This record gives sequence, C-alpha cells and structure tokens, in this order.
Amino acid sequence: MIPELRQRFNQDFSAERYRQFLDLLESEVGARIGFRPCETPVFLPVEMIEELVAASLGIISQLDTPDYRTLSARSIPDEYRAPGEGTHPHFVQIDFALCTNPEGRVVPRLIELQGCASLYAYQHILAQCYRRVFDLDGLTHLLGELGEADYLRHFRETICAGHDPEQVVLMEIEPRGQKTLPDFLATEKLLGVRPVCISDLKKRGRKLYYEHGGREIAIRRLYNRVIIDELVRREMRLPFDLREELDVEWAGHPNWYFRWSKFSLPHLNHPAVPQAWFLDQLSGEPPNLPELVLKPLFSFAGAGVKVAPTAADLAAIPPDRRGEYLLQERVEYTPLIRTPDEPSRVEVRVMILWPENGRPIPMTTLTRLSKGLLMGVNFNMNKTWVGSSIAFYPSGPLRNPSPERTTAPRGAS
Repeated sequence: MIPELRQRFNQDFSAERYRQFLDLLESEVGARIGFRPCETPVFLPVEMIEELVAASLGIISQLDTPDYRTLSARSIPDEYRAPGEGTHPHFVQIDFALCTNPEGRVVPRLIELQGCASLYAYQHILAQCYRRVFDLDGLTHLLGELGEADYLRHFRETICAGHDPEQVVLMEIEPRGQKTLPDFLATEKLLGVRPVCISDLKKRGRKLYYEHGGREIAIRRLYNRVIIDELVRREMRLPFDLREELDVEWAGHPNWYFRWSKFSLPHLNHPAVPQAWFLDQLSGEPPNLPELVLKPLFSFAGAGVKVAPTAADLAAIPPDRRGEYLLQERVEYTPLIRTPDEPSRVEVRVMILWPENGRPIPMTTLTRLSKGLLMGVNFNMNKTWVGSSIAFYPSGPLRNPSPERTTAPRGAS
C-alpha cells in the first residue's frame, strides 16, 4: 500500500533472505514456529494506521458503557462466570479487513474483536527480525508515539502489575504443545514470566501455587492465555473452579473473553462495523444469505464459520442453539499486496493493552495475508506470501486520533 516500499522490498527479496529471517526468528524466540510467518510485512500509510487506531478506540468507547455491561452479562455461561472481573478487559484485539469502498478508497471493516490476550511478545520480536534481515530503517511497528522502552514498560505493567515476575504465571493448556509457544517463550524472555499448564497448578485454601526447580511458588497473578473453547473441547479437570473466590489477580480475566467477542457485534453502530444479527433474534426471512457469513459465537481459529450460508444451514441449527450463532454482513477483502504471483488480501489486528487504572493503549499490529477465501491455513495450502506478519509505517509522530462515538450501541437504552 506504499508502492515505493513494496517495489523495493519485492526487488530485494530472495528465498535465501526469507530463510535467514526464519532462522533468526526461531533463534530469537527459542522454538520452531508452528504457523506460517509470511515472507513480507505489510507497509501501511500513516493515514491508514490513524484510521485503524481511531476506529478501534471508537469501537471500545461503545462497549465501555454501563448499558453494554448489562447487556453482555448474558454472554457468560454460568459454569465459567468468574468473580473479580474488574471494570474492563486488560487486552483487546480488533481485527479489520482492508477493503475498497464504493468510492474506490481502501477502508478498514471490522471482522471480529476479542477481549483476550494475543501475541504481544512474539510480535515485538517478529518486527525486530523483519527489520534486521530486510533493512527496514525509517519504519516502525509501534502505534502512537511508543518507543521500544515504552512498549516493554506497558507490557510489563499490564502483565505483572508490580509483582515479582516469578509469582506471575502465563497460564495455558499444555503450553509446550500450543502453536503459540513462541509467544510464551518470548514472554518469558522479555518479562521473566513462565508458561505453566493450568492442570499443573496446585490449590490450597484460597491460594494457587506452581512448582519450579524443586520449589513451590505462590502465584500472585495469572496471565491468562486459556481459551475456554479448548477447555470445554478437552473436557479437562482443573485443580480449581473458575467460579471460586481466590487470592489471585487476573491479567486477562476469563469473563471478558465472552463479554467482548462476536457477541458484541450486533450491539455496535460504527462506520467500520458491518451489520450483524443474533440468529435467534431474526424475525421473518433472513437477509440475503449469499451476502452473509454464519459464525458460532464462541469458536477458535475460524472453526464452524460458513461463508454464504444456505437456508438449510440455518435450519440445521436446533432452536435451543440459535442464540449461539451470528449472521454478519460479508466483507470483501481487496487483494492489495503485490507478490511474485497473485496479490494477497490483508487482515490487520490492532492489539491494545488496557492497564488496571489507565486508558486503552494501542500497541502494535498483527497482520494476516491470504490468497484464499478466508484467512485460515486451510484456505492457503501450497500458497506463498501468505501467513502471519506485522504492519510497518513511516516513523514520526502520528496525529492523536480520538474515538468518535457517533451513536450508541445497538440495543442500548
């Protein structure tokens, strides 16, 4: 999207440099990368970065209200309703497709949002590896006016909140077997916070402990990376009940995984947000199905998503499960990134930290490139210049975009 940067990158690219990049990345995080790092970062104009940040803050402003807090209470299943959720999520991920509007301008359109953590440590190291191998001087991957020291300070404050990193654990399901292990190891490298399997935690009274080096260490704070869907799918027995009152703080409280999610989409009214409906609240004939996407409210990595669903697809969902599905206006990604063969489509995640007593801080991006119908790996088999990446833009002060709350959330009183 910055033609001169794209032309120069493509001219200088070689398979050998990509191999050097992958070797450096795996060396820096200390693990094999189990997903596909893209051959290229995405080069975005400053104006697009500002538009993405402003849209993200505008969406947050519509959800950070007493009305939505009341509306979203029903999104949390009773068996996973944990106490002590606080007033806001510590992490917000807002995913936008880059599309072309009727006037021919490239604009962001919301795909999904999540009130849970993402790859904050890995993305920071990923950017450093792109910069070192591909000579990206004069470009930055950090949002706002953040420098590297600011990024790490905000990250540390949000995760550790002043506690000794040894008493903070990155809690996941079998972290050594997750594709996101590189981020877990990068977090330990940057912050000293260890990844620990949730089933290895020990509970005595109201306290949680983990073992390391033959010692039992009291946990003061949980950096929560557990995806509830996976917990349910594996039918895991946990050493504690999420509904218990425990003497532990959360960085990434599980309730926000439900509150800020696909469930939020029908309640938003923003120019960057396509219209969405809960399936059980549709009256009469559904909108034009070929122009829609059917999504389960809670699924991971695109599982169960159907593009252009049929009436039979809708009829197959039992009446008592219709409230667990969403119909959303289909968004057409524009092929924007010039590659050695066909151009790639782009999705940009704005990654936000929200410290305990602070304001939302846009930190960096995660981009995904695709040449298939959807972004997942199954739609990009045997393709190149696809996969996970990050956005760079010309460094220098951004304007300070403020959120626009043009209307209240749908359904708010």
